[in-house]
Amino acid sequence: MSEAPLPNLPEFSVSEIAGLLKRTVEDAFPFVRVRGEVSGLKQAASGHIYFDLKDDKAVLNAIIWKQTARTLRLKPEAGLEIVCTGRITTYPGSSRYQIIVEQIELAGLGALMAMLEERKKKLAAEGLFATERKKPLPFLPDVIGVVTSPTGAVIRDIMHRLNERFPRRVLLWPVNVQGEKAAGEIAAAIEGFNALKPGGSIPRPDLLIVARGGGSIEDLMAFNEEIVVRAAAASAIPLISAVGHETDTTLIDFASDLRAPTPTAAAEIAVPVRTELLAQVLDLQKRNLRGHSRIISERRANLQGAVRALPRADQLFAGARQRYDSASEKLASALRQNLHTHRRAFTEAATLLRPKPLRERIRTNRERVKTLAHRMERSHRVRLAAERKRLENAARMLESISYRAVLERGFALVRGEGGAIRRRAAAIRPGEALTLTFADGEKSATATGSAPPRKTRNPVNQGDLF
Repeated sequence: MSEAPLPNLPEFSVSEIAGLLKRTVEDAFPFVRVRGEVSGLKQAASGHIYFDLKDDKAVLNAIIWKQTARTLRLKPEAGLEIVCTGRITTYPGSSRYQIIVEQIELAGLGALMAMLEERKKKLAAEGLFATERKKPLPFLPDVIGVVTSPTGAVIRDIMHRLNERFPRRVLLWPVNVQGEKAAGEIAAAIEGFNALKPGGSIPRPDLLIVARGGGSIEDLMAFNEEIVVRAAAASAIPLISAVGHETDTTLIDFASDLRAPTPTAAAEIAVPVRTELLAQVLDLQKRNLRGHSRIISERRANLQGAVRALPRADQLFAGARQRYDSASEKLASALRQNLHTHRRAFTEAATLLRPKPLRERIRTNRERVKTLAHRMERSHRVRLAAERKRLENAARMLESISYRAVLERGFALVRGEGGAIRRRAAAIRPGEALTLTFADGEKSATATGSAPPRKTRNPVNQGDLF
């Protein structure tokens, strides 16, 4: 039988086929833009981002390498419709094709608004927009920190309005207000102002203004980034957001302590009008002077009325003067009477201290002391006899219930090892060292024989059920 002819086809290994397909796909799609919805989003520990782009008919695997993910202005989020720019390649390990993403854009304004609304709900759920977090603005700040572009008209409008109303010291932290680096610079500026120490070489602002001119929603995206919103919410310094025109709203407006419709309005909110304050102070000063004068006039009139109601000085002190004269006349006789009373008391005391009465008192007291001593001695003997009788009765009672009286009758106290009392023969082990206490002393002994069997109950014969 003849052999079958070999087919006229080249033979490839699996790796060779995978390599040929990879080169073919990459040559055919070196740079493409693909639109789809993000699903299956996950970030590996290495920093690479993996997700799927899908529509209603197909799914395309997508990868963002770690280095590219750091520079992306827009990060992919699950359910977001985006346009990815990159190159198509294959992954031989699982025989699939995928896109290596270099750039991401939102697929239209609707997707952008949906993303912002979702982000707003997320941050609100964390309490970053809560009213109780908002801080009151200082009435007249000494130093105002402004975060904005140094070249735009915003900083000029703010300075012009501050100089018109109430000139204050202004610290400008220059940042980009649009582009990929804008969000990071704005957040760093807010944190930098908060990091300044009071009393340092650079004064710490009492109020912050984050400002930008008007623009499209894409131009204002930096003020919608989470890093900026979180920095504004965490600011210990009161913060006014003034981004765009009156109709423009960004997420930083919800996290700030107060939103101004325009940068110029932010300057008006930050400080009062100096001339109006001066006029108000002058008006208050005039009102104070008028009130002070009125009070003095009223009190002067009250004092004059009180003076008219009071009696004359000679009438007011007439009674007291008369009482004084009467007391003066009685003082001499009172002093003589007092002296006579004290002299009589002194004489009586001297009489008691004469020698004869003193000896009699000493003798009388000595007799009283002897009588008390005899009574105390007699009471002591009676008390001692009673206590001795009680002690003898207690001793007899103790002797009657003591175990030694039992030992005198021929019994012995048995202790085992460790001094434990053995009350039953069953508690003694053969060979155990015992101590026998008799009425006149102790003896050692060793247990012999076997322990008596323990008594057990006889089992009840219940009979046979069958």
